[in-house]
Amino acid sequence: MKFDTYDPGEFYDELFSAKGASRPEAALLIEQINSLDPGELERRQQVAQNALLKLGATFSVYSDSQGTERIIPFDIVPRIVSAEEWEWLEKGLKQRIYALNLFIADIYGDRKIIKDGVIPPDLLKSAKGFLEPCLGLKPPAGVWCHITGTDLVRDKDGRWYVLEDNLRCPSGISYVLENRRVMKSSFPELFGKMSIKPVDDYPSHLLETLLNLAPPNLPDPTVVVLTPGIYNSAYFEHSFLAQQMGVQLVEGRDLVVVDGYLQMRTTKGLQRVDVVYRRIDDDFMDPLAFRPDSMLGVPGFMEVYKSGRVAIANALGTGVADDKVIYAYVPQIIRYYLGEDQILPNVPTYLCWDEKQRDYVLGNLDKLVVKSANESGGYGMLVGTHSTSEERAEFAERIQASPRNYIAQPTLCLSRVPTILENEFEGCHVDLRPYVLYGEDIYVHPGGLTRVALKRGSLVVNSSQGGGSKDTWVVAG
Repeated sequence: MKFDTYDPGEFYDELFSAKGASRPEAALLIEQINSLDPGELERRQQVAQNALLKLGATFSVYSDSQGTERIIPFDIVPRIVSAEEWEWLEKGLKQRIYALNLFIADIYGDRKIIKDGVIPPDLLKSAKGFLEPCLGLKPPAGVWCHITGTDLVRDKDGRWYVLEDNLRCPSGISYVLENRRVMKSSFPELFGKMSIKPVDDYPSHLLETLLNLAPPNLPDPTVVVLTPGIYNSAYFEHSFLAQQMGVQLVEGRDLVVVDGYLQMRTTKGLQRVDVVYRRIDDDFMDPLAFRPDSMLGVPGFMEVYKSGRVAIANALGTGVADDKVIYAYVPQIIRYYLGEDQILPNVPTYLCWDEKQRDYVLGNLDKLVVKSANESGGYGMLVGTHSTSEERAEFAERIQASPRNYIAQPTLCLSRVPTILENEFEGCHVDLRPYVLYGEDIYVHPGGLTRVALKRGSLVVNSSQGGGSKDTWVVAG
């Protein structure tokens, strides 16, 4: 298998600038693959997928009637980003996360951005992620969004856009680390020749971020990862990160509030918990404060949290920034708090709660991508160019019934990366989710999770919708 006949066509290709012309940062990779004996790349692909299977890198699909766990498909051809371009992305991500953190702190505090008319108050009140019990919260050092996964895409012109923000419980970093592990085995010669930024130190950066949240003057704070349990779609990641950080993985039933503190049940009795890395959505955390039917959280957790006797990452209430209607206001949010134009632009967005914009959306459903404001994973979405008239009619009814809950965006011509499909290279669409840690400073982990649409012509990269993943190499020129 060689790249001799591969044609990037009219799309922006991450490895090739034209047919037969590799991008400078990808030249060694292309040369190496072209030099392999017939069948060798396919063999390495199979070995890599088998290695991920043995490592247990799984995810769950709740609607899958054939079983709860799957191995995320992996493609051995990596995505490459130049170090120079990455430096610009890093700068834009830091700006965005800093501004969003100020926004979250403000809306649960003085609400200056509402008073000054930048964000309509009704939009905030109707945001599902806005939690009244979090009003007045003051998390350690004023940081709310400690771990963020921001989804980026590149359009036909090669320009980067922010597709959406994930500030609540972003997942996927375990695949970044495991993908890199198998790629080092697959192409050891390239890791010796190319200046590829390492990713293995993410767990130590994460642990440092979490320890930074602990109440002061504690000689040895206790950190735990809180999981909903084995049936959660990202349970592999929860257990993986706990193991990598050397901390306990717990469920709500392992925790209890005693004497005003959050305590963990152990074989030696109760042990105080100081920092919780939660992988449970906000409204399941405490049945006394949020959903009384929740069996996942801990009764009384919110009271201990508000008192400052336990820290949580991410802070409760951050999910308001995941709302895709709030997303549309991020350029104004950055300008309001920082006095700057955004570095990484949003995808142009139509808000269906606005009558004029809604009329445009309803008249152009065949050309737009319609998204529910609070869904993720490729659910609650209409890709107009690939939809039927019946599907468009259904979404028109949904929009008219609940306009606040929908946005629409133009269909982007997503960039592509050569991918092995049926023993030949085919350009498949990709996005990128870098991971950002906010502790004493803001740290952007190099690379991120490249998700790839493995169905020919598909724009949907989510693993639950048939997508896979690739390793992401940030390479010095």
